[in-house]
Amino acid sequence: MKIFPTSAVHDIDAYTIKHEPVASVDLMERAARGMHDWILSHVSRHRRVMVFAGTGNNGGDALALARMMAASGYVVRIFQVLVSSRLSPDCTENVQRIKDFNGVFFSVLHPDDNLPVIDREDVVIEGLFGSGLNRPLQGFAARVVEHINTYAGKVISIDIPSGLFGEDNRQNTGDTIIRATITLTLQFPKLSFFLPENGKYTGNWEVIPIGLHPEAIAAGETPYYYTTREDAVPLIRPRRKFSHKGTYGHALLIAGCYGRMGAAVLASRSCLRTGVGLLTTHVPKYGNNILQMTVPEAMISLDQSDILFSQIPDLRGYSAIGAGPALGCRNNSQKALIALLENAGVPLVLDADAINILSGNPEWLTKLPANTILTPHPKEFDRLAGASATGWERLHKAIEFAHKNKIIVVLKGAHTAVLTPEGTCCFNSTGNPGMATAGSGDVLTGIILSLLAQRYEPLDAAILGVYIHGLAGDIAFTQMSAEAMIASDITNNLGAAFKTLKKDDDTFI
Repeated sequence: MKIFPTSAVHDIDAYTIKHEPVASVDLMERAARGMHDWILSHVSRHRRVMVFAGTGNNGGDALALARMMAASGYVVRIFQVLVSSRLSPDCTENVQRIKDFNGVFFSVLHPDDNLPVIDREDVVIEGLFGSGLNRPLQGFAARVVEHINTYAGKVISIDIPSGLFGEDNRQNTGDTIIRATITLTLQFPKLSFFLPENGKYTGNWEVIPIGLHPEAIAAGETPYYYTTREDAVPLIRPRRKFSHKGTYGHALLIAGCYGRMGAAVLASRSCLRTGVGLLTTHVPKYGNNILQMTVPEAMISLDQSDILFSQIPDLRGYSAIGAGPALGCRNNSQKALIALLENAGVPLVLDADAINILSGNPEWLTKLPANTILTPHPKEFDRLAGASATGWERLHKAIEFAHKNKIIVVLKGAHTAVLTPEGTCCFNSTGNPGMATAGSGDVLTGIILSLLAQRYEPLDAAILGVYIHGLAGDIAFTQMSAEAMIASDITNNLGAAFKTLKKDDDTFI
């Protein structure tokens, strides 16, 4: 799915109105109908609904939605907030339609009016401002937002929480942004939804398709994408009847140090569960028995050191190499890592301490082969590329970093972003807070390494690996609480994740 800046979405709206053709107010009806259908499945008719509508098209969406909800039996109270003296034409039309609809409470709120009492059991739907906002809310609008945030128990925002900018919010004022429980965003998510500092405003969000013109969407240029199931399924390569373990590659994993062998176990098991033909895990001597007992399917390469990574093994015969989980950053390990970078000759994925070692030796970045995959979490990336005050700043630093170094950066988070050497950004759609647990990143390293070893293109390996990692976590989440999840639960559900994506494979024709 493409993700467009808000200015581009306005152009796609205009193209749809002209070329479908469809009247602007009828496109608004289409959007309201999509939101109405979602609400029917998620909001009880026993809950009173309070709708706060602005004076622009976002307000028109709110009014159209309120009318449909009233027709479906909800008790709806509508308040038009006069944040401007002028109403958009479509908003004006929807005001008249509300007035023509019998039995709906409708009131206009002026700047000097007392604001209505909101009960904690009420559901508030707000459509004060849309995604075109470019300055912080002030005055009456800010007072309404603060009132809703203070008293409302459940808030549904239309398209975007009022007060939030569609992209960069560094100059915004957090106290004057709606804190939504759920955001029903129209056709496309907004870029600001993918940044951690904005999660407290968007809450959960759902994309509501409204039928914008496919030609305009296809022709629109953007560096931002959202990876969905429809993107992931075609990436999976079929396994042939006469294939054998050599068909699916031989991976080398370099991981673990004394006292931290769990990372090597997690990454190894995940690599094998993702379909690699052969896996050799290089560990310190003290790790031999641990790996032999916990991952019998893996072959072992023993370092000369008892306790850490200090030398690279013979690299001949491997189709991909992964390094980093729990290596430590001692001098011997640093020397071994630079030797690996200089001699690898096959696709690489680097995680955790391999990234931390690079952070301490930035001149080594030039040694990274093209399309090497780095998988930092935000703090690891900050050590690598410099501190960032916001997620927006970090994201664009990562885009530039990937482009400059001709590598792929997997910036981990709630919507893990895969950044490419060409400057594109693919946000992931799977995953949940239960995956915020020790070892989750080691599992991801093993998954991506496995795909690389199976000779997937590095970008495909990164995108598909991130998607499957999150999907396995989502399947685990359905079986337990987020609090109870551990990294092994992700690994244990990799088979279910693949099965979910391949469930139509038994259809012959």
